[in-house]
Amino acid sequence: MVERRGVQTDDDLARPGLRVRSVFVTQHLGPAVLVDANGFHTGTMSHMQAVDLARLAEELGLDVAGAAPASAYAETERHIRDRKERGLFADMRFTMATPEVSCHPEALLDGARTVVSAALCYWHDADEPPPGQGRLPRYTWFDAYAVLRERLDELGRRLGGEYRVLVDQNQHVDREAAARSGVGFYGKNTMLITRRFGSWVVLGTLVTDVELEPTPPLDADCGSCTLCIEACPTGALDEPGVLDATRCLSYWTQAAEPIPQGYREELGDQVYGCDICQDVCPWNRGVEKRRAGLAPPAGAEPHVSLVDWLEASDDELAARYDRLFVPRNDPRYLRRNALVALGNSGGDPSPARPYAEGDDPLLREHAEWALGRMENA
Repeated sequence: MVERRGVQTDDDLARPGLRVRSVFVTQHLGPAVLVDANGFHTGTMSHMQAVDLARLAEELGLDVAGAAPASAYAETERHIRDRKERGLFADMRFTMATPEVSCHPEALLDGARTVVSAALCYWHDADEPPPGQGRLPRYTWFDAYAVLRERLDELGRRLGGEYRVLVDQNQHVDREAAARSGVGFYGKNTMLITRRFGSWVVLGTLVTDVELEPTPPLDADCGSCTLCIEACPTGALDEPGVLDATRCLSYWTQAAEPIPQGYREELGDQVYGCDICQDVCPWNRGVEKRRAGLAPPAGAEPHVSLVDWLEASDDELAARYDRLFVPRNDPRYLRRNALVALGNSGGDPSPARPYAEGDDPLLREHAEWALGRMENA
């Protein structure tokens, strides 16, 4: 096993305002695995070697894949229960609501023997949002989960046997499967970080009764780097590897209540989610070179019109953004976010005025804040 240490600096990070410093990122390099997508023959397998899984995954367009035994995630379940008791999840449910289910892949399929974790890189380049536009996080530009779901389903068919595909579902902690199967490791920003694509990936899991050779965990970590912790404007990552959702900008853009006033300016032009802790991560460097020349899928949407979000009908807005998690599928929460971004943009205040005079208390409060901020800018 060879260890390589690389010095990273933050001179050219995507987010400005960080002090220049050096950090160390440790990467332990194991033996290379040669992959030949044309050398794999399909068929039902009672046992498959890791190299064969890698070949098949590449053939199907999965960027990273690995396998681990279908056994309980006992430590993850303890972490979830502890953090839930500490109130770190706020009112989020997702996989945290029922860890007795989401941390037990062995119970998700009769005869389950293996979990196959797969990652699909969603990174694409885009220009900065022009004036009057709001920023979306990269994972929402298009529905990468739908693509991953289709490819995992095909993988299940090719492996044979009984299987179950779990992608962006509350019944399974996909990050833990990915960590166990060598797809990536947990970063200090709580994201699952892959060696080749950093954290710019969506994750999914295939639970199967086919026995596959386990893939060793990825021997890498964040080293001494704390850039994500320092970059988070609200201190949501002050405890490395633990997210305090009550202080997370991404959480507040998806919460069914007013965004705290102290966090509104920090959102800037972000109308949904937040990529700050990923933008500054050294492991995410270089993906732009590996993905150079790859055009975004048709309809990919890196930024949106704030006026459109404020003037489109409820039905239209809900239908166009059904790929986003919105509380109760109510587009008023998207409008709330657009009002905050409008206030931070310093542009034309007129789209906010009808909401400041309206009868919706949530939107009226955020519209009044936006107008006040623009007047005092």
